[in-house]
Amino acid sequence: MTVKTVQKPAVGAALVVGGGIAGMQSALDLANAGYLVHLVTESSSIGGRMAQLDKTFPTNECAMCMLGPRMTDTFNHPNIRLHTCSYLEKVEGEKGHFTVQIKERARYVDIEECTACGECEKVCPVTVPNEYNEGAGTRKAIHKMFPQAVPNKYLITKRGTPPCRSACPAGTNAQGYIALIAQGKFAEALEVIHRRLPFAGICGRICHHPCESECNRAQYDDPIAIATLKRAAFDFGWEGAAAQAKKSPKQTTTKEEKVAIIGAGPAGLTAAQDLALAGYQVTVYDALNKPGGMLRGGIPRYRLPLEVVERETERILNLGVNFIGNTVVGKDITLAEIQQQYQAVILAIGLQQSRRLKIEGDNLRGILPGISFLRQSSLGNPPQIGKKVVVIGGGNVAIDVA
Repeated sequence: MTVKTVQKPAVGAALVVGGGIAGMQSALDLANAGYLVHLVTESSSIGGRMAQLDKTFPTNECAMCMLGPRMTDTFNHPNIRLHTCSYLEKVEGEKGHFTVQIKERARYVDIEECTACGECEKVCPVTVPNEYNEGAGTRKAIHKMFPQAVPNKYLITKRGTPPCRSACPAGTNAQGYIALIAQGKFAEALEVIHRRLPFAGICGRICHHPCESECNRAQYDDPIAIATLKRAAFDFGWEGAAAQAKKSPKQTTTKEEKVAIIGAGPAGLTAAQDLALAGYQVTVYDALNKPGGMLRGGIPRYRLPLEVVERETERILNLGVNFIGNTVVGKDITLAEIQQQYQAVILAIGLQQSRRLKIEGDNLRGILPGISFLRQSSLGNPPQIGKKVVVIGGGNVAIDVA
């Protein structure tokens, strides 16, 4: 949303609020008299209510036949400045010397680039009731108010942030990718997810999905299975997305600065992706021989298959990220040595230690921390245990250990 301040120029100016037939005629009369006219309307097009009519009373003439020429004249008049999707927020001053503040809502479409070809409307997956036709019929989320709209430009209407997106820690556009999945566009849905979340296939399997707790559909029956649909976008769309990535120009570094990231878990890889896309030279260090962190060495395969981790991490490395494994910072290389080689260092070491019970005997032989047990098991080196085992705890780690 942008704010414009309009002041009265030396030659004289006028402000007309409202883009209906009366507003347009007033603007044209003032403009023809030599005034600079600012015409403000909250609508995306001038025309007002008359544009919704078929005939006019009492002559029974075609409404658009009368309205069309005035809309064109208003839009093309050199003395008229048109402010659509705008409303008057503040007026200051006195008669003859007013200063006004106009607030303009975003169209989410660059009107300088839009040619009104309609191709965007054809592929838009979101359908909503058409308020211009008083709800009789539907339209796409990207649309023109009516075919003869002036200016002849498209816009996207947004009604705030959906609760599912607000609840998502990554702010993933659930509505967008679910609408694409509904049309079978899995690769496109995956691309929408990747704009905010690098790990669609992983989160689709292990996320505790707070988005579903806020889903409005629960007011009618059950929440939409948002996490499972995210998984579907990855499982059915990754091949198409990978093929598209091969056709796209290869990611290149555009900045001289080098960044080191210590830790190749979710946080480190996310930072690596964002920095690589921004053009930085990125190197990731990790103690494991392959990237993934806890995704690779902490979550059992029954919940998160290894091939999913491989695909997700490989996509990020293919952006030009350099990975150095089997390297423990502080042992194999010092932090000071890394700082000498790079302009910035990100510490993404995660939480590698289990929480102890803090009771007498919690360090006796045979008592194993849950996280280290999962790490050793996931990496193919499970510790020795007895025939009977007690697992203390009831969270995800405890259930995975069990």
